Amino acid sequence: MPLALVHDRYGEPEDVLRLEDLPAETPGEDEVILRMEAAAMHVADLRTVQGTTGFGLPLPRTPGFEGIGIVLQAGSGVRRFRPGDRVFPPSGSGTFREELRAKASGCMPAPEGDAAQLSLLTINAPTAWVLLHGCAHLEADDWLIQNGANSSCGRYLIALAREAGVRTVNVVRRPAVAAELEALGADVVLLDGDDLAARVGQATGGVAPRLGIDCVAGSATHRIAQCLAPGSVVACYGAMSGERCEMDFYLMFRNDLTLRGVSFRREINKRTRAQVQSMYRGLAERVADGRLRARIAATYPLREWRKAFAQAALTGEERDGKVVLLP
Repeated sequence: MPLALVHDRYGEPEDVLRLEDLPAETPGEDEVILRMEAAAMHVADLRTVQGTTGFGLPLPRTPGFEGIGIVLQAGSGVRRFRPGDRVFPPSGSGTFREELRAKASGCMPAPEGDAAQLSLLTINAPTAWVLLHGCAHLEADDWLIQNGANSSCGRYLIALAREAGVRTVNVVRRPAVAAELEALGADVVLLDGDDLAARVGQATGGVAPRLGIDCVAGSATHRIAQCLAPGSVVACYGAMSGERCEMDFYLMFRNDLTLRGVSFRREINKRTRAQVQSMYRGLAERVADGRLRARIAATYPLREWRKAFAQAALTGEERDGKVVLLP
């Protein structure tokens, strides 16, 4: 009987999650049964278990937003996949389990390659892609600035921008990560601080970035905005500080700055199915051949889910990368 993590009430993972043996399922006509190879853990997974405002989902459920698996069985009406095919399951389908039943139409073909790296493909990589390509019209040698540059999304963004000829200023909290980000293609790596704008100007030769990307919020939003050229956008896709975005009105007024929230799902929904498939196919190829790589802090078998959740709840140097379950 396949194992799955389950919770029927909200709370801290160690209090509400349990590992259960569930009956093996049979696929419906338009469904597949996957054997999960790897499932990435995100802060959002922790928030959905806790029932944080905005993250509550119908219970009971199995957590897990993304992963990668092998088709064990395919329903009689499924023509796209056969047993043995490697696929990405639909986002948010509860991937912290050994076997997963999913609609075949929501799955995407997955390439060969490292399962742990590929398990991170469907959220962080497309987020980086839409931030780069959907928030401003950037040309070769233009600059963008991002904070949280050591995150998985930040690392993907460095590589994608480098490929597009866009130069990056990358704001971090720890000097120890600078060399690693520069090796990925970062043009400039700076520590965050009140004098950030002055140091950015020195580093870019006085050329102001035309796009600001913020995943911290709070006063960090304003520091990013201070660095930008007139008419630029601050694209906020996260709030690591847990605070509201702050931007001085007069800075916005004088420089015609725009603050916008970016949801990769919303951006993807604006595109055709063919465009989305092309984007994912290109990102998957880059992950498979190593052009896009996330820093993975640790991998755990499903039975060690307590350790996995405990490490995933840490931040910065304490966690030091993504946590991945290997069911």
